[in-house]
Amino acid sequence: MTDTVERLKERFGELEPSEFRGQTRIAVPRDLVFEVLSTLHADFGFDMLVDITCVDYLNFRDATDRFGMVYALAGTESGERLIVRTFLNEPDLHVPSVVPLWEGANWLEREVFDMFGIEFDGHPDLRRILMPEEFTAFPLRKDYPLQGRGERHNFPTITRGSA
Repeated sequence: MTDTVERLKERFGELEPSEFRGQTRIAVPRDLVFEVLSTLHADFGFDMLVDITCVDYLNFRDATDRFGMVYALAGTESGERLIVRTFLNEPDLHVPSVVPLWEGANWLEREVFDMFGIEFDGHPDLRRILMPEEFTAFPLRKDYPLQGRGERHNFPTITRGSA
């Protein structure tokens, strides 16, 4: 494990580090995720938020949690990269927004909200970014049917007018 992971474990205790294909990952309890990310940003030099995404583990082998939030971070000075993960289950799909730490999280969190239904507490403008506001489902959830749910009939059809 990296020095960063060891220092985080000393500070926060209950973190679960792992390595996968050369990437260092750390699993953080949801109630600590904002504090850990804030510490990584302010004290450990992780000044770049590379990505925020979500994984739906529905029907995944031996998965105990439904959703996994994934924060990909990088330190531009050190070149170090770190994946921070936290896990959520229905009905409580809330995590704190990291927009106060990285302004670029604004649209990334909106995308995760739109596609998975994860709520980001404290987000400045949490609304759909890809789907119409009237859309009621979350298309990247594993229980969303491949053929859709017939939502198309709820939206106006654009037709060509006569010239």
